[in-house]
Amino acid sequence: MFRIRQISLFQFKNYTNRSFDFRERIVGICGNNGMGKTNLLDAIHYLCFTRSYFTRQDGNSVKQGCSGFRLEGACRLNEQPEKAVCVLRENGRKEFSVNEEAYVKFSRHIGRYPCVVIAPDDAELITGDSRVRRTFLDELLSQLDPVYLQELIRYTRVLQQRNSLLKNFAETNRRDDALLDVLDEQLLAPGEMIFNKRREFLLEFLPAVNLLYQEIARQPEAGASAKTFLPQEPVNLVYDSELLQASFRELLKANRQRDCLSQRSSSGIHRDDLEILLGNQPFKSIASQGQRKSLLFALKLAEMERLKEEKGFAPLLLLDDVFEKLDEERIGNLLRKVCIENEGQVFITDTHQERLNVHLKALAVEFQLIQL
Repeated sequence: MFRIRQISLFQFKNYTNRSFDFRERIVGICGNNGMGKTNLLDAIHYLCFTRSYFTRQDGNSVKQGCSGFRLEGACRLNEQPEKAVCVLRENGRKEFSVNEEAYVKFSRHIGRYPCVVIAPDDAELITGDSRVRRTFLDELLSQLDPVYLQELIRYTRVLQQRNSLLKNFAETNRRDDALLDVLDEQLLAPGEMIFNKRREFLLEFLPAVNLLYQEIARQPEAGASAKTFLPQEPVNLVYDSELLQASFRELLKANRQRDCLSQRSSSGIHRDDLEILLGNQPFKSIASQGQRKSLLFALKLAEMERLKEEKGFAPLLLLDDVFEKLDEERIGNLLRKVCIENEGQVFITDTHQERLNVHLKALAVEFQLIQL
């Protein structure tokens, strides 16, 4: 079991110095826009991932006019108390520690405090380009498997070196195939490992997503009882990778000339995607807003279930302003999934305190409301 009992924020975003106690498993955070609801969730995310969910630059999380920030969380992991601290120094150096033990590599912390976030911008997971879906898949697999994360870091580093070399060929009008051979060889092992992990994982994960989508998106049939539901249009999720058609070595060799002309690596697992179809048509082109949100929730809930299977306890769930533009039936389906069928700690933000209060009371579960 993993719980966050308290968090303190110093010079973090709009917070000067404030602490919050979390007494219940389900915590609602209410307040008008701009009051810091999302910032509080992001502080929790920092404790789980050593970084922000919403911005790449740590400096963007410092309160305006200040230098550096400090976050401290009091947690319980498998019934043992832990203290996690994240500090951004005035010189831009970041430090992260658990129980006073500092990490040399922050990547070693990933997966210790499993966490899933659902936020408004996550709609890009459905409608955006392939990079967004690869990032989702990589972050999930990195929480499940530290070896995957290290191989992904290794692959990314070599890929950057290869792209720099290709640009150098064009700038100097000199091509060194022997050096390119060395980098290609260094790409093969991590690239093939990542491909095999993704393919194996998605064989079970994608059907689970489809099942959850059917449960969340189901709607009562007109004129029928509340327990009679219309069937949903089948959603097909497919792993799309060039490595399904040819070996990585063959692809690198076949595309070398094209890579030299374009000055970038045109083949590899950095081009993988999850293709999403509704029936036989692209999902993002014809799906309604409600269907898109339902599929987003299905992906994230499947992520939660997989993390729970691997870790032995449910991950944290951070729900940021997810109720907007959702009908009452979908809100109810989602809350039943995350608050009743899931035993992990849940943080939910909403601008409408009364709406959140009504929905949580209807579930007959203990909860805490924080008003900002």
